[in-house]
Amino acid sequence: MTAARASERQAFYDRIAPSNLAPLWETLHSLVTSEPTTSCLPALWRYEEIRSHLMQAGDLITAREAQRRVLILENPGLKGQATITGSLFAGLQLILAGEVAPAHRHTQSALRFIIEGHGAYTAVDGERTSMQPGDFVITPSWTWHDHGNETHEPMVWLDGLDIQIVKLLSASFAEQASAEVQAVTRPEGDSAARFGNNLLPMDWKPEVKTSPVFNYPYTRSREALETLRRNGDPDPYHGYKMRYVNPASGDYAMPTIGTFIQLLPKGHATQPYRSTDGTVYVAVEGAGETRVGDQIFRWQPRDIFVAPSWMPTSHRAEDESVLFSFSDRPVQEKLGLWREQRGNA
Repeated sequence: MTAARASERQAFYDRIAPSNLAPLWETLHSLVTSEPTTSCLPALWRYEEIRSHLMQAGDLITAREAQRRVLILENPGLKGQATITGSLFAGLQLILAGEVAPAHRHTQSALRFIIEGHGAYTAVDGERTSMQPGDFVITPSWTWHDHGNETHEPMVWLDGLDIQIVKLLSASFAEQASAEVQAVTRPEGDSAARFGNNLLPMDWKPEVKTSPVFNYPYTRSREALETLRRNGDPDPYHGYKMRYVNPASGDYAMPTIGTFIQLLPKGHATQPYRSTDGTVYVAVEGAGETRVGDQIFRWQPRDIFVAPSWMPTSHRAEDESVLFSFSDRPVQEKLGLWREQRGNA
């Protein structure tokens, strides 16, 4: 293209800009790509290194002042955007002994994966559940929830929310409760009794797409993984991996966030695997390493790492290990966008 033609085109672009128009042909190659592209980078957060920062935050601001005392796990490729994968939020929340995180509700769905501490509670629409390390707890969209710590030790959990998905759709609402702590209207364990034993109440009709069970105890998840390990060989790409489900539908436990747990036998090395859902992992048990692209992350319990979309990922367990993970796979599947690739291209 001649310099004169380039100048003529640029002059045209300048003329149409005030009319809020732009030429697609100048950007089409970066908008419709041959493979997924993302600014998300592989990253690892070592819990033993960041725990001190969490405790310092506890000295600087109360849970009441902060509403939610959370340190964002900010992806290094997405600085200032409060996101770990580009579509999902992750952060570590601290509740000190005797504290309450005040009741509120919002359209964003949230998961809690318990990292440290025993027995603090979260309350969802009138029912409390005490939390133990490895438990997966759900706060469905637009449900009243508060957290409290009546124990004598700090409580830390990983928050995962669909903040960026809701933001993209301009569908965010939030409301503060009139009382700091919501009234308890159902005994602890009520939802598990009603919905968590392969039974459903007669004539019950779900009002939302989220699972009616909001605490998936780690003891039960671990037992299921152990039974699988005894009864068959591991999958070459995942080890023994299961997804948390909504018992009323068999779908994912949350409509926008997929949650998974996997067991890697001692010495097991998975084959390279990639998929379009950028995934956040938490090491629950054991020790090992994960290769994400050309980076290798060595992990131990409570460490957190992220594998971006379409980046080859493989794990190797030094000891028998358990990984919890979450991603936006349910959204991609419902839109017909999700893809995977097993093994090298």
